[in-house]
Amino acid sequence: MDKKTHAFQAEVKQILHLVTHSLYSNKEIFLRELVSNASDACDKLRFEALDKPALFEEAPNLEVRVLFDAEHKTITIRDNGVGMSADEAIEHLGTIAKSGTREFMAALEGEKKKDANLIGQFGVGFYSGYIVADRITVESRRAGLAPEQGVRWVSEGTGEFEVETITRAERGTDVILHLREGEEEFLSAWKLKSIIGKYSDHISLPILMRTQKWESSSPQTTALPSSPPEGVGSPGEAGSTQEKKAQVDTDEWETVNKAAALWTRPKSDITDAQYQDFYKQISYDQEAPLAYTHNRVEGRTEYTQLLYVPAKAPFDLWNRDKRGGVKLYVKRVFIMDDAEALMPVYLRFVKGVIDSADLPLNVSRELLQESRDVKAIREGCTKRVLSMLEDVAQSEDASQKDKYAQFWKQFGAVLKEGIGEDFANRERLAKLYRFASTHADEGVSFEDYKQRMKEGQEAIYVITADSLAAAKASPQLEIFRKKGIEVLLLTDRVDEWMLTHLYEYEGHPLTSVAKGAVDLGKLQDEEEKKAADAAAEAAKPLIERLKKALEARAKDVRATTRLVDSPACIVVEEGDMSGHLARLLKQAGQSAPATKPILEVNPEHALVKRLDSAEGSERFDDLAQVLFDQAVLAEGGQLEDPAGYVRRVNLLLAG
Repeated sequence: MDKKTHAFQAEVKQILHLVTHSLYSNKEIFLRELVSNASDACDKLRFEALDKPALFEEAPNLEVRVLFDAEHKTITIRDNGVGMSADEAIEHLGTIAKSGTREFMAALEGEKKKDANLIGQFGVGFYSGYIVADRITVESRRAGLAPEQGVRWVSEGTGEFEVETITRAERGTDVILHLREGEEEFLSAWKLKSIIGKYSDHISLPILMRTQKWESSSPQTTALPSSPPEGVGSPGEAGSTQEKKAQVDTDEWETVNKAAALWTRPKSDITDAQYQDFYKQISYDQEAPLAYTHNRVEGRTEYTQLLYVPAKAPFDLWNRDKRGGVKLYVKRVFIMDDAEALMPVYLRFVKGVIDSADLPLNVSRELLQESRDVKAIREGCTKRVLSMLEDVAQSEDASQKDKYAQFWKQFGAVLKEGIGEDFANRERLAKLYRFASTHADEGVSFEDYKQRMKEGQEAIYVITADSLAAAKASPQLEIFRKKGIEVLLLTDRVDEWMLTHLYEYEGHPLTSVAKGAVDLGKLQDEEEKKAADAAAEAAKPLIERLKKALEARAKDVRATTRLVDSPACIVVEEGDMSGHLARLLKQAGQSAPATKPILEVNPEHALVKRLDSAEGSERFDDLAQVLFDQAVLAEGGQLEDPAGYVRRVNLLLAG
């Protein structure tokens, strides 16, 4: 066929403008797109050769090669895949039918113009070459056709393209990019290798690059005036016998990608050491992961997941603004690091890879937030991680128990965030939670607590504090210790927030021992109730005097049965903000609502009895203020007037 010029239809010109100016914000993605296309061409040949093995001709090993010529400013992406005939080159590269431009532009009309979800759903990846090139030459021959039936396609991407028949000995396709001025940074082996390593490292075919330069044994002859030398990605390289004779191939080729996506291989073919090595590669962590899971999911959405839980928390774990998430691939082509939309924030410590068969190659972070497929992947990955943690947590094996204890120390506080973020999985999350308690310093689950509940006990009792020591020393625990009732000790900063979302566990309400009047219900016998009522009645005059003395500081004063060894304690009403949470807010620079606490006193304590016998309103007031201040300190609070407290204590000590 003589050289013929064809005109792009109007939509093609529009799509070229869109691709080069809007579709790809990162120039280096052109190489990802073209390498991906080359890999697809090899996959298509492999599929067709299942019925026609002769299509492999004399080259059964499929591969992609990347070449560059700094002198002539060209980059060539070569594959020995299925190739194209002349008609297919016109159909695939120059017309609307295969490029999808008509549908693409139609979809962008009207209100859908701003819908980024449409981008990448049509075969426009080839045109990304024009991001860096002002001319593209494609040379190809379809597998099974004669060498004389090769085709050359050339276009500057401005409105028309030329097609002619050439002789090409090898099947497959060369895409030659003639770089425009200012794009010389890509004429570097190091640059191209780094891009391939970043975006195409796990393409299952080998991607080869030269380690030496070509040497010419005679003057060059070129097919086009501005073409690069033969063997360095020139338009006539593959098909010109005369020109190939002018070259001496002294080069060696090296594979610049791993050439095998670990997650695409059957699990039975992968050793534990290989899984661990891959984790270290993607996470830059020198320690082996705590656990991992590898699965292929099929259904409405198809994807492969290889997810890891690290053994140790990263230093920036608590920076919720830092991007976290897994690596996203589409059909083994790297798309982005830290695809946070694929994993909830409370699982931001999870590392790994998601390889989707459905998402577009140029999916953006904004598109990820809106995609239904992404939501399905996110839900699936969340459930898989929780299942992985459940397997470790519920194991009877001692080493697994130790492993989960290690996980909880590193990531437990982050996992607690999930109770408010992930309503669908809140029951599963609650089963994974571990706490300290009055019975054990760590590792207590809700199930453990339930098994130790007293007969007639309905509530799960909890207390929040700044530290484990402060929680253990809290006077609010005294009656519970006396009766052997277990109380969970919550000392993580996130615990107060967690309790606003976790109200009960399997029908048992979570009740703070520092809120409201203590009511042990069936756990308190009739004799105890009668004694408590009698003590409260006898203390009424004292209670009234205390209310008057402390009216500026206490919302109420009342007798209590929760105290055994302490004279008084601070509590708040049900629904009010706890003192612990108020302190956390102040430490974070936020304002807390101004609420007065309640002072509960133990009428049987010697100090309270001494207070009752104090003569003179001034001495009584001093004793009342000291009692209140001590209760505040015991609860972990700070005094508004430390100097006043010291003065009052000194006066009392002096006599």
